[in-house]
Amino acid sequence: MGGVEEIHRWTVKMSTPGVLAVVTFFSMIPGGVLSDMRCTQGLEAQHFAQGSTHLHRRLKRDWIWKQLFVPEEDPTPRVIGQLKSDYDQGEYSIKYILSGEGAGDVFEIDEYSGEIRTLKKLDREEKAFYVLQAQAINRRSNEPEEPQSEFIIQVQDINDNVPQFQNEPYVSSIPEMCPTGTRVAQVTATDADDPMFGNNAKLIYSILQGEPYFSVEPKTGIILTSWPHMDREAREQYLVVVQVKDMLGLSGGYSSSTTVTVSLTDVNDNGPTFQHHMYTFAIPENAAMGTTVGRIMAEDGDIGINARMTYTLNDDLEESSTFIIKTDPVTQEGVVLLAQPLDYETKRRFVMAAEAVNDHIDTRFLTLDDFRDRTTLKIVVEDVDEPPVFLSQVYWWKVPENAAVGTVLGSVSARDTDTVGNPIRYSLDKRSDTTKDFNIDPKNGTITVARTLDRETTNWHNVTVEAKETVQNHLSSFLVVFIKVLDINDNVPRLARDYQPYICEGTQAGEIIQVLSAVDPDDPVEGHHFYFSMVPANHINPNFTIRDNQDNTASIVARRSTFTRKDRTQYLLPVVMTDSGSPALSSTSTLTISVCSCQPAGHCPTGGVEALALSMGVSLQTLLGLLFCLVTLTVLSIIMLKVRRHRRKQQEGHDVEVKELELPETVSSKVLYYGESVDGGVDLDFGHSVVPLRHHPHRRRERRLWRDDVRASIRMSLRESHLIGPEDDVFRQFILDRLAEADQDPHVPPFDCLKIYANEGSETPTGSLSSLASSTFEIEPEQPVCNPRPYLVRLTPWYGGGEEDTIF
Repeated sequence: MGGVEEIHRWTVKMSTPGVLAVVTFFSMIPGGVLSDMRCTQGLEAQHFAQGSTHLHRRLKRDWIWKQLFVPEEDPTPRVIGQLKSDYDQGEYSIKYILSGEGAGDVFEIDEYSGEIRTLKKLDREEKAFYVLQAQAINRRSNEPEEPQSEFIIQVQDINDNVPQFQNEPYVSSIPEMCPTGTRVAQVTATDADDPMFGNNAKLIYSILQGEPYFSVEPKTGIILTSWPHMDREAREQYLVVVQVKDMLGLSGGYSSSTTVTVSLTDVNDNGPTFQHHMYTFAIPENAAMGTTVGRIMAEDGDIGINARMTYTLNDDLEESSTFIIKTDPVTQEGVVLLAQPLDYETKRRFVMAAEAVNDHIDTRFLTLDDFRDRTTLKIVVEDVDEPPVFLSQVYWWKVPENAAVGTVLGSVSARDTDTVGNPIRYSLDKRSDTTKDFNIDPKNGTITVARTLDRETTNWHNVTVEAKETVQNHLSSFLVVFIKVLDINDNVPRLARDYQPYICEGTQAGEIIQVLSAVDPDDPVEGHHFYFSMVPANHINPNFTIRDNQDNTASIVARRSTFTRKDRTQYLLPVVMTDSGSPALSSTSTLTISVCSCQPAGHCPTGGVEALALSMGVSLQTLLGLLFCLVTLTVLSIIMLKVRRHRRKQQEGHDVEVKELELPETVSSKVLYYGESVDGGVDLDFGHSVVPLRHHPHRRRERRLWRDDVRASIRMSLRESHLIGPEDDVFRQFILDRLAEADQDPHVPPFDCLKIYANEGSETPTGSLSSLASSTFEIEPEQPVCNPRPYLVRLTPWYGGGEEDTIF
């Protein structure tokens, strides 16, 4: 059995476009494989032992098939190959089974013929190949006729994808004036087709737009410059359109394009250039320093740092010091500024050269001279009517304080700098010389003393002088004149303060009682030096002496030790103070030295009751007694004054209550008060206290005369009352006259309630209480009254019948 070989044959038919190929795969199992041979010999021996006449075949495992190909994007189902076993005799006894990727979904096999066909359109870009397994099974025994074998179906690529650019959009920049061949950018495209099959994925690049400035390498897509000296100032941006084709650019292939934006960056290849050879400006002569005269501009085609420049004025010209020029960092303009004052009368025109130079110079493109340019500036000064100008800016004078009125201090001078030369008038500003200490000559500016000066009051005078044109615009200028008042010795020295020296009773001879110092309003150049002494006398002061300390102070020293308050409480000591002036002045001050019963620590009370007693020369007990008596008398006086004032008020109130109205006896008892009695009748009260009406302060005498007339009229009416009645015209006219008089004067009768109403008014709760205004005799019980009695009734009737008698 070792030399036996079995040959198994599978036949695979493949269908390709236009070609039908039959591939026969032979599998030879060498007999030298010991494992397989031993297995075979064992099986045969077993069968012989069992008396079997059938020889079993050895099975082949893991059979590998070659690839099958199917074109992509073919929508028509078609047979792509056929599997056939050597044991297939055409009796359909063999069943073919297909398994693996896409089995039953993408591919199927005819179980009788072994034909493999596609079920749908394939896309290589989604899946490039499929791995499947095939098996041949005997339908009768349901056992494999052949071992399961694996094979691959490869999807064949076609050119069905368009090339696509990656990383769009493309933006690049290169410096201007760059050399030819400078790399700009690289574009990259990809094709989803199979790069290993044909030319479907082989790409080639070309320029559609951008020539002749740029070119592209066909295979790499690198864009290069192909034009020399590209100028940013001429054109700053380029759009380059690049096309990519598959199939190596052959017809029938796909293509796409992209745009690359190429910008030229600036280099300093341009210098500054002035557009004018001369710039002319005008400026008034009174312009302040720092005023902008004008602006100049040098054009530079570059931008950014390459366009920065610096402007300068030519230092060789004399006029360059009057003006300066600065560069505006924003606009790159040259700003001409005034550096010194102008004067139209001195110089009316300035001519100077201005230069502009680039800050950053690149000699690869231009020479040094090309980075600078020059122009001329002409500045004209305009005339302005200016105020007068003082010949000197500072006037500083000195004058002694004892200078006589009219003393000349000095003169100020001003002139009109204009060509006209207007006359000038001088004056002093009143606000600077409120005390009118000085005068000035309006024509020549001479300042003199107008009144006596006092250095101790004002030691400096700052006088403002005005110089004003007398014609044209009347312009004026002001100048401050400083006048210092010099000191002379015109003040006597005085004690620095009000000294109140004292000496204790136990003071010993030679002790210092008080240290004195002096002051002097004067201010000598060498400083103050005061001398202290006693008033010259025929006899030496036995009690005190003055010792000059030679430092502007002096000490009062006791001469003896027997000072007591019993002997003397005070001593007067004159002190003479002399200054060191020329001539020397002196003054005398008298000090009062008190003898004091000092406390144990040597302190003499200087305040309170004890100090007051000491100053008065009395004891403390005596002073306290006097103060107590004074306080007692003051309290008694206040009490008596208040008692007297209280009694006076009571007396005045009593007089008001008892004072009666000056009326006839027959009338006063009737008009004091009347009211309604308890039983409804009329109740007359003649014993009630009478309160008089207020007296008019200015009509008291006039009212007294008028009452005399009323009394006479009433008496006459009483005499004739028995002859006339209420209906008589005379009687009625009398009543009307009396009523008019009562209405016009509130101080005349009749009176109803003198105690409650001082003046009858319309605001009383009961209205009018006058009986003259009543027209009936009925009592009004519902009318509220202010009198404590229940009701008020009208007065005795003047007319209308009644049985009650009326007495006046």
